[in-house]
Amino acid sequence: MKIALAQINTTVGDIAGNRDRVLRALEKAESLGADIAVFPELCLTGYPPRDLLTLDGFVGANLGALGEIAARSGRTAVVVGFVDRNAGHQGRDFHNAAALLAEGRVQGVVHKTLLPTYDVFDEDRYFERAGEVPVIPFRGRTLGLSICEDAWSARDLWPRPLYSIDPIRNLVERGADILINISASPFETGKPRFRHRLLREQARQHRVPLIYTNLVGGNDDLVFDGHSLALGRGGNLIAAGRGFEEDILVVDPDSERDEGFQETADIELLLGALTLGTRDYARKCGFRSAVLGLSGGIDSAVVACIAAEALGPDNVLGVAMPSIYSAPESESDAAALARNLGIRCEVLPIRSVYDAFRGALEPSFAGLEPDVTEENLQARIRGTILMALSNKSGHLVLSTGNKSELGVGYCTLYGDMAGGLAVISDVPKTMVYALARHINRQGERIPQNTLVRPPTAELRPDQTDQDTLPEYDILDGILKARIEERMGFEEIVARGYDRETVRKVLRMIYANEYKRRQAAPGLKVTSRAFGPGRRMPIAMKLDL
Repeated sequence: MKIALAQINTTVGDIAGNRDRVLRALEKAESLGADIAVFPELCLTGYPPRDLLTLDGFVGANLGALGEIAARSGRTAVVVGFVDRNAGHQGRDFHNAAALLAEGRVQGVVHKTLLPTYDVFDEDRYFERAGEVPVIPFRGRTLGLSICEDAWSARDLWPRPLYSIDPIRNLVERGADILINISASPFETGKPRFRHRLLREQARQHRVPLIYTNLVGGNDDLVFDGHSLALGRGGNLIAAGRGFEEDILVVDPDSERDEGFQETADIELLLGALTLGTRDYARKCGFRSAVLGLSGGIDSAVVACIAAEALGPDNVLGVAMPSIYSAPESESDAAALARNLGIRCEVLPIRSVYDAFRGALEPSFAGLEPDVTEENLQARIRGTILMALSNKSGHLVLSTGNKSELGVGYCTLYGDMAGGLAVISDVPKTMVYALARHINRQGERIPQNTLVRPPTAELRPDQTDQDTLPEYDILDGILKARIEERMGFEEIVARGYDRETVRKVLRMIYANEYKRRQAAPGLKVTSRAFGPGRRMPIAMKLDL
């Protein structure tokens, strides 16, 4: 038997477009002699559809598309993810479902058993879990179809399993001799490697081949990396899909060949995720071009590189907005970066606008010493300029703040936080530098001076970030321990960090929750981002 893993890039809500993408991939799978073409989870609605499921006619349209694909199916069968209605008399209205289509009709339907309700997932809000785990006979084989999370309940890999049910084991016990898992598994650093390990152990443990087709593409804050897998009954890697692009693989699930898992460096995967996420966010939101502020600093340089790669250099506008506190090398570094990337660059000085603001506010500020208020004025002027250019020319504004700054509120609301997409908001500052060095690995794109200058907001004379913040390696370590590892105060101190520094950082995290609630959507690339997967109150009190 030949099985095609059809790793496609769907758009949430575009049911007709997603249907057509399935049909085009089906044609290719047929031409390659596949017996079954396997598509990702919820690929007819796009993932995650969220509250689109509550709109009148939406689920019906997805069922109509399923019928059209079924009518088109012939000898090459199709496994496709869709939203099914719950025919029962209780529970949620819908099921997260997979159908086997062949010979012009629906041959079988299975429903997802394990509904993740953690981090960015909220499936229990919409879906009812499966009441049973059926297998489907097909041309002399017994197919065990499962959906994403259903394959993640391998108890031996988790110190505290989330579920008491193991759908994969249940399928094997019912006689499945080919396991097929359709998935929409978002990217985070380290996940492709862990995913391979998890699925390899499932195949090894049950001695059954496992076909895993993952979604690829960006949707809002999530990036789906592809990396589909075909594993033999011994856990041998028969084939692997490409990362961050569409792909079709045709495999024999009974093959004993072993390609060996080719591990890609985390920094390369991170860059791929940010590039795809930026490209798809712009494309799926209707933008063809982007604008960002070029400060001469490391963050805007990295974002500019990602934007140029994602959208093409001709579609990126960088804007240098020097103030009275900007060093001459800031403007020259920004100009050198733009030349290296081939993007357009404009210089719009803000001093006259800043002076006008100061003049207008002078009666209200009489007798008060300059402070962070005047610093924030400059950032807000820059944000206003970028938004004006966006309004006039239809550019997507890319904000350039990193996770370290966003974590402790070292950013200006309605200033440098303004934008339509926060490209590196889940990338700590130390990792931003690593990205910059990786980008420069085959020649200087980011000026060397940008890499070696002390980071600074340049909003007052001789300012550096470390006037306000701990050294970034210390700050990032504390942030990772708190945000991603969810460690308590004493646990973090026990790692060797200064007690008062930890207390200061944690207080800054919670004091600035209101800023993050108003930030632009950011691409999630770590295990826990400042986005939908982190739900903290704004008004609260914690003892530290």
